[in-house]
Amino acid sequence: MPPLYGGAAAPLQENAPVYEHSDRFSDRARALFYARLAFLSIGLGVLAVPSWSQYVGATTSTAFAVYFFAIGYSVTNYLLLDHPIFGRALTFVTLILDLAIMTAMIVASGGLASPIMAGQIMFTIFFALLYPRFAAVLPPIIVLPVVAWIEARPGQAFLARDVFILVWYGVLDLVAIYVLLYLNARDRSHLKQLRELSSMREASLITEERLRLSREIHDGLGGELSTLIIQSEFIYRLAKDEELKREIADLRTQAEDAIDELRRSLTMMRRDFDLHKSLEEYVARFESRAKVPCDFKILGRRRRLPSEMQLALFRILQECLTNVHKHAGAKNADAKLKYDGDLVSLTITDDGVGFDTSGKHPGHYGLINMTERAKKWRGTVSFQSAPGAGTTVHVTLVIPQEGSHIAVLPPEPSPVA
Repeated sequence: MPPLYGGAAAPLQENAPVYEHSDRFSDRARALFYARLAFLSIGLGVLAVPSWSQYVGATTSTAFAVYFFAIGYSVTNYLLLDHPIFGRALTFVTLILDLAIMTAMIVASGGLASPIMAGQIMFTIFFALLYPRFAAVLPPIIVLPVVAWIEARPGQAFLARDVFILVWYGVLDLVAIYVLLYLNARDRSHLKQLRELSSMREASLITEERLRLSREIHDGLGGELSTLIIQSEFIYRLAKDEELKREIADLRTQAEDAIDELRRSLTMMRRDFDLHKSLEEYVARFESRAKVPCDFKILGRRRRLPSEMQLALFRILQECLTNVHKHAGAKNADAKLKYDGDLVSLTITDDGVGFDTSGKHPGHYGLINMTERAKKWRGTVSFQSAPGAGTTVHVTLVIPQEGSHIAVLPPEPSPVA
């Protein structure tokens, strides 16, 4: 579940410190290795005790070769458990080899009536634990008809005892498979809920911290700026020198700009921030102060954007119009915000002096900041300009799924005075 406030989707799905599926497979495959060690220990006893060897038909040198082959592939499988390509496939193949060896021992020690048949249930459980899909647990189930077919003699009817054993083991297999697949589905459901709760908890902590910061900024910096404006007005009325008055007026204007920026930043930290209204107000303020006409339009079906995406779009527009005012020497400007499906784009054009886009511009961190803001939303930034030909900045961002990153916050405190 993506975070409820700002930023890109929480990377919990990829990097979350929770019990992921790959971790479960590795742990269960290691448990299989330890079970194999137990089986290999019994196999060593079979090779060492002549009566046991005769019982399971391990009286030839082939039995020793099979035993050491089983040790080899078990160790190899253990060493390659976590390999991203071969780990799972090799584990499946070695399980098939285990089944083949066990089937030979069952046939040699009494067929369906052999006590080794209990191992078939164990391998059904191993398959279901490691590969929780019904198709993947077919190999141990197939062992039952294979043993029955090998044991059958031409011209003899199938004994009632054999039918009962087949049905008995078949039912045990199905019960084991159902229980393990059901528990695996429950486990996945619980993991999903854990991710959602972790993400919601993280979003709640972020929201709480941002609200705390907004209150501190409002009460601290906001109060200081308000005091500065009041004091500048008082000094302005006392001043007699016109040049000093102009300096004081500039100081007051800068303080008012700062408090406007502070109000905007605090509003952006809350759910009710209106991007479209803020963009329109900023463009109007730009026209008033820069004396450059700027036509602003919003195209397409408007959508609710994540808070930090709104901030990114606003800052990009702010940076572009600041450059128009300070560097472009433009007579006209144009800005468009366009919604197109899962994309939102912002285009700012001016008829100013332009610049060479192929060259480097050291110290111009605004262009770098715009690019970094766009990358955070899988977006792109393109600059079209040439000396004397004006400039066009086109930014495209990818909108997350509906409802993502939107915080539901308590009512905000009173605005900065």
